[in-house]
Amino acid sequence: MNSPASRSRWMSKTAVNGFLVLAVVYMLFPLVWLVTAATKDTGGLLAGNAFSFEGFNLGENLSNLASYGDGIYFRWYLNSLMYAGGGAIVCSLICVAAGYAFDKYEFRGKEKLFGLVLMGVLVPTTALALPMYLLASKTGLVNTYWSVLIPVLVNPFGVYLARVFSTGYIPNEALEAARIDGAGELRVFWSIGLRMVMPGFVTVFLFQFTAIWNNFFLPLVMLSDRKLFPLSLGLYSWNTNTHGEPSFYPLVVTGSLLAVIPLIVAFVSLQRHWKAGLTAGSVK
Repeated sequence: MNSPASRSRWMSKTAVNGFLVLAVVYMLFPLVWLVTAATKDTGGLLAGNAFSFEGFNLGENLSNLASYGDGIYFRWYLNSLMYAGGGAIVCSLICVAAGYAFDKYEFRGKEKLFGLVLMGVLVPTTALALPMYLLASKTGLVNTYWSVLIPVLVNPFGVYLARVFSTGYIPNEALEAARIDGAGELRVFWSIGLRMVMPGFVTVFLFQFTAIWNNFFLPLVMLSDRKLFPLSLGLYSWNTNTHGEPSFYPLVVTGSLLAVIPLIVAFVSLQRHWKAGLTAGSVK
């Protein structure tokens, strides 16, 4: 006969596993709906049977998506890849360099300056959109690629995270040995520091890539030329037309399905570094 302690342990495990199953179902539910809904035509979507594969229409939806507006959707796709990919790489490099400098160098006012960086974490990005628009307007950058790219090159949380990784991954002895061998500071950072803190670089990259890929408000404020839109803004512009023109529904749903592919690819391909980075960051 099972003891009370054994029954209590079993009930605890069951409760925890049940909660995890519900959490997984809750997170996967929208994705499953998106996959099945992308196979429907306008009538199938409006009929409310999106969870079945009856009337499979994915091929025609993809064809319509590619042909509508002379292929404007895939221009938006390339724009998003440029904004998110290029912006995340440059931002991650800047964050890692700044975190490395805050960790390994001593200079006047270092902690006060780092405190200002941490204060930047508390400021919501939407609150900065209007000031950034006014600055971009003064410099003539409104409605250009740069108006979206330049603001995403700075991430205060990424600097904080990079300093944590630098403290945990880069021993001071390795840097001193490189300096004794005659390496300059840039060479020390590029050849030793950056390589050692690569899990942190990947972690910051994934956070920033996801944030830029899903960025909506900044492009909405900065851009008016449809050819410069990222996917988030382009799909939103289509979605606003669905009430008057229901034929946009399959375009929006199918476009949304394709839009999640880069995020899945990025997380799956970089998950080894990402898991190591999150583990290290949680114990430092």
